[in-house]
Amino acid sequence: MGARSLLLVAVAALLLLLATGCGGGATASPSAAAGDPALAQAFESHASGVEVLGSGTVVRLLADDLEGGRHQRFILELASGQTVLIAHNIDVAPRLDGVEVGDGVAFRGVYEWNAQGGVVHWTHHDPSGEHPSGWLRSGGRTVQ
Repeated sequence: MGARSLLLVAVAALLLLLATGCGGGATASPSAAAGDPALAQAFESHASGVEVLGSGTVVRLLADDLEGGRHQRFILELASGQTVLIAHNIDVAPRLDGVEVGDGVAFRGVYEWNAQGGVVHWTHHDPSGEHPSGWLRSGGRTVQ
């Protein structure tokens, strides 16, 4: 990746942080890795348990996972082309209603590696208050 591309990615990540860091408790934590470069690094190093902040476009809606805690699931494609599965616990937080293929979704959560691009979960508040709150944002709505 060239210097100009890296600069553009860094600017996009900064704009995402500024845009998503207001209201509704959905703030960025200094410990959250931001943007496509952080997610690419987590994928390439097979990392798990990484707090991440990013955004992408919905490319596929999946059926809810009803095993154990119920999760709303969809696949996002990042600007880099990497895909991640969003697994949003709807027993803990409200569903992100109205999300369709083609919609942009910003997120904060925890990345877990898998060979398909990874999974982002913990996109909700922690009822016990021991874990940083995650969130999903689309179309001006934020759920956590």
